[in-house]
Amino acid sequence: MGSCISTVSNAEIDLHRGVIPETDLHRVTSHPRTQGGIIEAANLVCFCFSELAAATGHFINENVLGSGEFGVVYKGWVDEHSLKATSPEMGMPIAVKKLRDDSCQGQQEWLTEIKYLGHLCHPNLVKLMGYCIEDKNRLLVYEFMPNSSLDRHLFETGHSPVQTITWHHRIKVALNVAKALAFLHHEVDAIHRDVKPSNILLDANYNAKLSDFGLAKDGSVNSRTHVTTRVLGTEGYYAPEYMESGHLTTKCEVYSFGVVLLELLCGRPAIDINRPYKEANLVQWARPSLSPRKIFRILDARCFSPFFLSESVLKTAELISLCVSSKPMSRPTMREVVEALGKIQELNRNVISRA
Repeated sequence: MGSCISTVSNAEIDLHRGVIPETDLHRVTSHPRTQGGIIEAANLVCFCFSELAAATGHFINENVLGSGEFGVVYKGWVDEHSLKATSPEMGMPIAVKKLRDDSCQGQQEWLTEIKYLGHLCHPNLVKLMGYCIEDKNRLLVYEFMPNSSLDRHLFETGHSPVQTITWHHRIKVALNVAKALAFLHHEVDAIHRDVKPSNILLDANYNAKLSDFGLAKDGSVNSRTHVTTRVLGTEGYYAPEYMESGHLTTKCEVYSFGVVLLELLCGRPAIDINRPYKEANLVQWARPSLSPRKIFRILDARCFSPFFLSESVLKTAELISLCVSSKPMSRPTMREVVEALGKIQELNRNVISRA
């Protein structure tokens, strides 16, 4: 097979063919290059469809990693240097997201994904390697994350048995995601808008990376100002003021992160329709038990002993209470969350070292 891979600057791609042009990237690319890693002239690999079809075994079910409303993600293999399709024994694994042909909303999300991940570089953002656009085919190619998404380690998802992760790893995941959001809020001036465990991917060492930027939006770090938008995201993670008004600020996303942190503590999803009505919404159920005397009632029994509550658990509960406060101004910034989680991680390390 001849090579059909090229490297194209995002600024050169025509919107009418399906990719964001330079004029629509001004919000991201107008920022100077920072130590955090904003790339002003990012290059993505342009794959041809036949190459990705070969890499994924022609999109066979055995290679499906996951699926959503707008597409299916497949595992594939390419040569590490040439990026041409190769066998699993010889190649480097990749993740290929294939957009459904009839998804108009998915098309817009595909464009937004390129707009952000094509120009941003941070250790806690999943790496977008390239894309494919041929006829009606729209695909994105990412680095492969061997430990899948966080939800598969916390909840019964129907994919495979839950492989519970330790409290040590849960704190690590939380800190990684907090760093990604702090980068977006304070350096990029953007809001992810769909922070949840299924959009948090884990590498072989349980380093977490935020993925799925299809709903991301340029925003304001100033919590007194807002972007007015129709409510998008996932039920259970919306801040109450966002649901009521459609006013989106970074403090709305701090609330969403607080819900994820609560899921890490409790091992339960944000919304569980299989539970009694008063227990279905995680925040409403758990909020009254976030005090030191009651916290044992809501802890994930797979992860914690009811006879020992470490200071790191109690401090995490305090942080969750702040993040999911009904008053936006009472919530911390993501930079403050990063600082708090760094201290919590150190507390937990001290406990482990003494054990």
